[in-house]
Amino acid sequence: MLIHQSLLTTFSSSELQNFLLVPFTQHYTILSKVKELNERLFYIHLCANEHLTVKALVKAIEADEFHHQHQMPSNFSSTIKKADLYKKAILAFKDEYQLDFINTEELGIRDIEDVDERVVENAIVHNIKNFIMTLGNGFSFIGNQYHINVLGHDHFIDLLFFNRYLSCLVAVELKNGPFKPSYFGQLNTYLRVLDDCVRQPHENQSIGIILCRDADKNYVEYVAQDYEKPMGVAVYRTSNELPERLRQVLPDIDELKKLLDS
Repeated sequence: MLIHQSLLTTFSSSELQNFLLVPFTQHYTILSKVKELNERLFYIHLCANEHLTVKALVKAIEADEFHHQHQMPSNFSSTIKKADLYKKAILAFKDEYQLDFINTEELGIRDIEDVDERVVENAIVHNIKNFIMTLGNGFSFIGNQYHINVLGHDHFIDLLFFNRYLSCLVAVELKNGPFKPSYFGQLNTYLRVLDDCVRQPHENQSIGIILCRDADKNYVEYVAQDYEKPMGVAVYRTSNELPERLRQVLPDIDELKKLLDS
């Protein structure tokens, strides 16, 4: 703990409490891999609140989660009227998510030329919890292809969560390719249906997230301002460390949705 002693005087009471909750090995990992004080404090807070293992901490640092916090383009400022809820919503989402839930070592693959598409597919199904829980702390998974019928019309939401810190439903739509303005129209309808048919009286209004391959943040915020429901757009990345052959056999988002549905 001596290596952190000079920093303790800069901590607030809550930061000090977080500090004391984090094991020594995690502290050492943060010190060895992170140079800036604010960034170190972020990962200490992350470890304390999400009880990260050393492996999970290293993964978060390599994904550069510090620089992806609070950056998701959205219309939250105009659609979430409660100041405290707005702040929580900004903190709850990132602008980028790593979907690197396939581990070649766990698959027992020693020669990448022997990769079989079915083996990878089975691994995705086996690890699907890692995929659906990648949003972060406080999210509970409700269902995929969540069906709601309104006035004789069927609606199917790709992934539906509940966030206990926001006290609201969170609908996530998975999209191939870059962001398109039409995605907001579909998601806005889903949020209205959720608020009218699923949301409980004591819960806050539902939030929607588009998860796609690429998005221009300025353009997203420009388009989003005309919608009354709170929505944002995040991009997803697959691990650059995966061998090219393995990346080639990974399913795209449409295939992944089919696996979720099955």
